[in-house]
Amino acid sequence: MSKQLSLFLTLIVFSFQIQAQIPNPALVGYWHNWNDVSAPYIPIDQVDDRYNVIEVSFAIPQFGTDYRMEFIPDQVTPANFISQMQTLQSQGKKVLISIGGATAPVSLNNVVERDSFINSMTRILTNYGFDGMDIDLEGSSLALTGGTINAPIDLPVIHLVEAVKQIMDNYRINFNRKMLLTMAPETAFVQGGMSAFGSIWGAYLPVIHALRDSMDLLQVQLYNSGSMYGIDGGIYTQGTADFIVAMTEAVIQGFTTGGGTFAGLPASKVAVGLPACTMAAGGGFTDTATVSSAMRYLLGQGPAPGSYTLTNTAGYPGLGGMMTWSMNWDAIATCGGIYEYAENFEHIFGSTTTSIQENAFMQSPQLYPNPSTGDVFILIPENVKTGSRFLMMDTQGRTVLEERFAGSGRIQLHVKELNRGIYFWWMDGYTGKILLE
Repeated sequence: MSKQLSLFLTLIVFSFQIQAQIPNPALVGYWHNWNDVSAPYIPIDQVDDRYNVIEVSFAIPQFGTDYRMEFIPDQVTPANFISQMQTLQSQGKKVLISIGGATAPVSLNNVVERDSFINSMTRILTNYGFDGMDIDLEGSSLALTGGTINAPIDLPVIHLVEAVKQIMDNYRINFNRKMLLTMAPETAFVQGGMSAFGSIWGAYLPVIHALRDSMDLLQVQLYNSGSMYGIDGGIYTQGTADFIVAMTEAVIQGFTTGGGTFAGLPASKVAVGLPACTMAAGGGFTDTATVSSAMRYLLGQGPAPGSYTLTNTAGYPGLGGMMTWSMNWDAIATCGGIYEYAENFEHIFGSTTTSIQENAFMQSPQLYPNPSTGDVFILIPENVKTGSRFLMMDTQGRTVLEERFAGSGRIQLHVKELNRGIYFWWMDGYTGKILLE
């Protein structure tokens, strides 16, 4: 084998190993690491199977320390918790540790606090084997006194970005893959930047901007919010279909603030965050029919449910999914139906039991089924140009299959005649591997 070919295969394998992907569509649920009379503790491996991203709540600062974070399972031993979490991971679900929450602010005012946060979060991620980290900082954690989205001046913002980047680097070294990263800010910290840029208003925007390439999902809390501006200049009230649609399109299309323009995110990186039932939040609960009508309009599958009109008339069929606070609230019959939120998600997006939805927009080409005993299909995202080559290679680097993308969105690969085993593929700079059984 030539050195060039060996290097190419090494790069393919390395690229595949470090990639990590959040499910699309994602049903994200926060999980309580405590027992509550109204929303009882649920063993983490016994949550509803439709939840494919589980956010463990919470890692919090140890009292009296310089933001040394800790996570201690409440009802089971650490070893039992790890075993339960590994059961979920073996089913293809992603389990992330969420930091902060409403009652545990994290404000990294100096490098000592930053480094303490980095070291302790790296230790938690490594010791437990979480798939990633969720940033759920609220209250006094972040505030702006000046600067811009592109050039913040406030140390807690700057240090948080630096910390997350270093934690991600540490994770890659420890696990040889990308750490998943999600964020769940309140609306004032994001869309609130349209009405003001200072204090909490827009305070998350510099963080989102700095980490946009690493972030897998932004799930703004569309509750406990009050009213907010949309990008059309209208004012929309929580608990309505218009609020869901307007707030979601704002983070996709982007908007202008007193601190500069916030460039939008791909729809695949945006999820709609809502309470599971009336008791789960102080305000902003939205009934299932209203949620369904808003989501179908966002996905390009239905008419406008209110007065807000999407800028993109085709909608966003690749929308990242839905998030809820919380799975524990969703599980109880005294606050809506049992797993009413998960059931509504399933009605909106269809069954999530298949590994890839054919109508879901993907960021990179996706092969399925994988492993496969017969022919394989490849889904092509919109950013791949017509005429691009698809190459499939064996472990010796020999091309065994070549196709040209003709613009249909899906290619059927006739691989039944190939020997069973592992193959690598390449298309438009994306790489991966597939197992033929």
